[in-house]
Amino acid sequence: MRHFAAVMLALIGLMASIPSAFAADALSPAQKAEVKNMVREYILENPSIISEAITALQANEEKTKVDKRSKAMVSRRQEILNPAEGTIIGNPKGDVTVVEFFDYNCGYCKQMFQSMAELLKEDTKMRLVLKEYPILGQSSITASRAALASRKQGKYTEFHLALLGYKGALSDSVIMTIAGNVGIDTKKLQDDMKDAAITEILVKNHSLADELGVDGTPQVIVEGEFLPGAVPKAELVGAIAKARKS
Repeated sequence: MRHFAAVMLALIGLMASIPSAFAADALSPAQKAEVKNMVREYILENPSIISEAITALQANEEKTKVDKRSKAMVSRRQEILNPAEGTIIGNPKGDVTVVEFFDYNCGYCKQMFQSMAELLKEDTKMRLVLKEYPILGQSSITASRAALASRKQGKYTEFHLALLGYKGALSDSVIMTIAGNVGIDTKKLQDDMKDAAITEILVKNHSLADELGVDGTPQVIVEGEFLPGAVPKAELVGAIAKARKS
């Protein structure tokens, strides 16, 4: 029975992949109707094959995702751990690297912010690589462009912490107010935000996220271990301790 189910599913896939002109030549209308009825009757008698097929499809998709991620971790390792844009805070020579994809408007990123800020103070050997990954609208893009532009004034760390720690939705005026509060020349910042190099960084980060299978924020990576969502502080500490032992 299982073999017949496999044959039926294979037949369905084969029929779907055959160009309509070829299918018309291969099967007569009566034969097509007969095959459709056979498949329909079998599925009605054995509905579990649908969940089996879905499970197999999900497993295959997960394997593809893991394989793609593994290749990216190798081929883009330098970009992941030592980005040319220098968006690294904490100890630049730390013994454990934590990578975070985030969006300044992401509620879960803000939720995890306090834990991450505490860890940076408590763990002097922690190295945090920040991946600007704006996916929640125009104000998120503006915030990331402003944060990246602030590097020219040596204010990236302070501005990043202030933006992510802000309670509420961001807007252009709010972003500039926060910038001014941390000592940034906002006129120069607005000019620097137009730099095409910033666009290149954001495009590159989105490409990297795609290859790593990052489909939301926050996404934390601790020495190759992926921890999706707002990770509790205890879990972050545990992952860092595990990385130090390996």
